[in-house]
Amino acid sequence: MKVGLDTSVVLRLIVGQPEDQTRGAIAFLDDIRRSGHQAVIDDLVVAEAYFAAQYHYGVPKADALAALHRMFLAGEILSTGQAARILAMSGLASAKPGFVDRLIHASYTNSGESMATFEKSAGKLERVRVLK
Repeated sequence: MKVGLDTSVVLRLIVGQPEDQTRGAIAFLDDIRRSGHQAVIDDLVVAEAYFAAQYHYGVPKADALAALHRMFLAGEILSTGQAARILAMSGLASAKPGFVDRLIHASYTNSGESMATFEKSAGKLERVRVLK
């Protein structure tokens, strides 16, 4: 069985605050692992946690990306979409297009679609049409 983690749980895991809820999140993951189940995170949750860590906790962009990436590297939590693959990209904190734009692009192209945008930086990605 797979258990999807909400943004509130992911935030506790990457920022460690509040401490009591962080301990609860870690204990929950331990319980999942011991029971033979798998924790998973949707790309929308990853994107929301990325922004919430910066906005609500003051975590720098590069640190938020690194924390999310480490979470998937451990193998205890799986990505249901493209987030783990995109987080593994080098230079992501300063990349144009940025992390969330790349998540959106990956979602479309993984489903065989192309993407239209006004964001010029996205033009370097495959199957993108930049509108004028």
